[in-house]
Amino acid sequence: CTSPVHEFAHAWTAVKLGDDTPRLQGRLTLRPMAHIDPIGALMIFLVGFGYAKPVRVNMHNLKNGRKSFALVALAGPVSNIIMALIFTFLQTLIYVITKNAFLPVVVYTVLGSFFSFAASINISLAVFNLLPIPPLDGSRIATYFLPQRIYFKIMQYENLIFLGLIIALWFGVLDGP
Repeated sequence: CTSPVHEFAHAWTAVKLGDDTPRLQGRLTLRPMAHIDPIGALMIFLVGFGYAKPVRVNMHNLKNGRKSFALVALAGPVSNIIMALIFTFLQTLIYVITKNAFLPVVVYTVLGSFFSFAASINISLAVFNLLPIPPLDGSRIATYFLPQRIYFKIMQYENLIFLGLIIALWFGVLDGP
């Protein structure tokens, strides 16, 4: 349930900053089906991790170019942090309600565990997406800080870097962080 929010945040921010591409492609929505990447979804079941369909943004349509592009990228991880705060609030609310329980305690325990897990996943997704590795959001944020020539040189190898990231995930290289 967090990926549609993350991708919607990218789309909403891009539209607000002048690029209508996400709206025209039907990505300015919270409907999960609009954000599912078939291969990314299949990978979740086959290897335990996957990805959503990235929101396409035309940097040339954005009002402030690279700065706006970085803000669009930042919107996704920020949405994960907001979701984590909401789930943490709900977990706390469940704890308070448990004291005046009118349902079996196991119901509150399961709900509390769910909200705790959802908050943890969102924090993990935010931190992971902020890594400055293409195609993660952190690499898009870096566009604002790197000279253009260096950024475009890195982007020439984005597909290879992405493959390397998938392999690193597969072998657990990033499990520690």
